[in-house]
Parts: sequence; C-alpha cells; structure tokens
Amino acid sequence: MQFQKSTFQFLEELSNNNDRDWFTENKNVYNDSLQNAKDVFSVIHDNLNMHDDIEKQKIYRIYRDVRFSKDKTPYNPRFATSFSRGGAHLRGGYFLQIKPNETMLGGGFWQPEKDDLLRIRKEFEYDDEEIRDILAAPDFKKYFGGVLDGEELKTAPKGFDKNHPSIDLIRKKGFIATRTFSNKEVLSANFVAEIDLSFKALRPFFDLMSNVLTTNLNGESLID
Repeated sequence: MQFQKSTFQFLEELSNNNDRDWFTENKNVYNDSLQNAKDVFSVIHDNLNMHDDIEKQKIYRIYRDVRFSKDKTPYNPRFATSFSRGGAHLRGGYFLQIKPNETMLGGGFWQPEKDDLLRIRKEFEYDDEEIRDILAAPDFKKYFGGVLDGEELKTAPKGFDKNHPSIDLIRKKGFIATRTFSNKEVLSANFVAEIDLSFKALRPFFDLMSNVLTTNLNGESLID
C-alpha cells in the first residue's frame, strides 16, 4: 500500500486553486485521494499496533476554520493523521502530514500541560543522562538528527538556573522529534516502511517520558 501519484497531484493542484468552486468541481478526485490516504494511514496504524498500543487515531479535516484567521483560504492542502497511545501508563503521540514539499512526521509532547511540563523540567534538572543517551542512539540520530524540536524560552524558566548544564532541555516548552520527507520519498514503495521505522525509533524516548510523567522525582508511582 502506498500513496498514489494522483493523490499527491490533487494536493498540489489544491495548493494552486484554493477556492470552493475549484474544490467543488474536483470533489470526486478529492474523495478518491482521501480514500487512498485513509488506506495508507490504516496500514500505518496496523503496523504501529504491532509494537505499540494505539488507543485512538484521528484524521484531520481538509477544511479550514477561517472564522478567526486572517488567511481566508478554505482548505489546508494536506492529508494528516495522529495516533494516541493507550492507557494511563503510555504517554506521547505520533503525527504524520502528507503535503507537497512539507511532508513530515513527528512524535512526542507538543504542548505539555503545566504540571507535566514542570515535572519534565525537574527530571532533566535532576538527571539528564538517560535522555542524552536516547538522543545519541544510532536510530534516533539516523531518523531525527539526535535532537528534539519544539518551542523554547529564550532564557531559563522561573525557578531554574540559567547556567544549568541541561538548560538546553529545561527551557523547552515542548519535546518533539520530527523527520521530513521529499516528494519523491513520499511516492516511493518503501515510504510506509520508513514511517514505521521512524516511529519505532521513538519508543525509547516515549518509554522514558512515560516513566517520568507517571512517577515523582523519588520514582514513586503517581498512578493508583
């Protein structure tokens, strides 16, 4: 199962004709393209469930909510999906966007709630050895460059030393690993396999963060 050239072509044409009249005239092409995307996403979902516990999958709508946006184009020319891990002990989620020249996957913790963010920062303040080892692991370096993305503060958060050795991690507001793909890679026969290998490479990161977010700094469980 793979993305068809016609699916990618539809997204490219929508980028150049982002209006309701064009979309209405090409609704059948959209429906076929969406079905192709759903079929591929389903295979990715099945692959994920072979090595992780996925509780929920979401497929994002192509229609934009323009009520409070200066950009009034009605469509987001992409197909995208996310996968949430199941159970109270499993934290983190996977994301995939198919978009001409902007295809990417990601996984992690985009905007942790206040208490979770503080807990993560406290963990890295106390000990950053495990997360450094994960970032330096061969697979993580191969697929994600050995770094975490996400917004970050310009200086230390309140209550933290700006000269702390782990300040590069502590000042982050999110903890995301991302990988981008060329248009050619998206249409290749091994694209789905590459997605799965990338997601597998995230597991040590997810396992560590899940442990952090379900225990206190003494290692005691926060889950009954």
